[in-house]
Amino acid sequence: MEHDVVIIGGGAAGLMCALTAGRRGRRVRVLEHANRCGKKILMSGGGRCNFTNTGTTPANFLSANPHFCKSALARYRPEHFIAMVDAHGIAWHEKELGQLFCDDSSKQIVAMLLAECADAGVLIDTSCSVETIGAAPGGGFALRSSLGALKAESLVVATGGLSIPKMGATGFGYDIARQFGHAVLPTRAGLVPLTLSGKHLEHYADLAGVSVHVSARCGKARFDNAMLVTHRGLSGPAILQVSSYWEPGRELLLDLLPEHDIEAWLLERQREQPAAELRTVLADVFPKRFAQRLCETWFTSKPMRQYSHGELPAIARQLAHWPIIASGTEGYRTAEVTLGGVDTDGVSSSRMESNTVPGLFFIGEVLDVTGWLGGYNFQWAWASGHAAGSVA
Repeated sequence: MEHDVVIIGGGAAGLMCALTAGRRGRRVRVLEHANRCGKKILMSGGGRCNFTNTGTTPANFLSANPHFCKSALARYRPEHFIAMVDAHGIAWHEKELGQLFCDDSSKQIVAMLLAECADAGVLIDTSCSVETIGAAPGGGFALRSSLGALKAESLVVATGGLSIPKMGATGFGYDIARQFGHAVLPTRAGLVPLTLSGKHLEHYADLAGVSVHVSARCGKARFDNAMLVTHRGLSGPAILQVSSYWEPGRELLLDLLPEHDIEAWLLERQREQPAAELRTVLADVFPKRFAQRLCETWFTSKPMRQYSHGELPAIARQLAHWPIIASGTEGYRTAEVTLGGVDTDGVSSSRMESNTVPGLFFIGEVLDVTGWLGGYNFQWAWASGHAAGSVA
């Protein structure tokens, strides 16, 4: 069975590559090892798929080479994908911060991609395993699969990363890269809840379910959003975002009241509510249980009038620079993405093609390009898939 392009992986990047190459008249076959395509699309955004972010820029991505993503992102922008969504009559809305979601279901995005593939003559096989890959005599690639022997002029690796193994994630794409002489940078879980242990967990564990708006900071990275206390530690958008920058030993700080000048606010409360206890004052800006815990564990709660001029500024400083001593992350089991991956130094930033093996392409999450939470990783999938599909 001979094809112009064989794509390993029927996720977001693989399907975008397939439909793009198919539109060019290329004979394209997608091999997906799961029983259906687009499983991560289906589960994303609570089942409504945060399919892009209108504010996408290269600054929203982590990579050992921060310039690598620029070319693909510039050539396939959010408005291009939105146009396809609109052409299929899929209703969508902006939730916050440029994040676009389907009004109805993420199934619509998968159905759209499959319809576009069908229109472009793409063949898709699910529940298909690839057993061996090698260079074919005379050029191209020879594959042995559960379908039998396949030959392709171009081979696109769109296998994703290691996140959410229950969805079928494996390191197969990294194995392919190494087989053909590509370096693979160390991988770790990204956009993942943080775990606490010992007394750090004891302080928060029974507050599971409490949400607080914070600014989470790690190095130069800063994210203002919700933090959610869990039975194992901390989650929520602010924590997931900053987790991609945090590693054991790195300082992680929270501003628990990012929208306030905390010292000025406390002094004002002291003037206006001198008889109110600190826990009552804090309950005006925090969930009551959280305010209570702050005062039980870290601050002495007493009437505001009893605090000296030095005490309230000290409390303000602590609230603005709240240390989190994480013991680790929940790992790939709940991570939304994988940091690291195929080293981009060996790949063309405009074509996604190997610099050393003609006809070999890497797209999507398998590469060392990882987006923020909020639709950025899907936009990278569309952009990198389109870049490869335009030339493969």
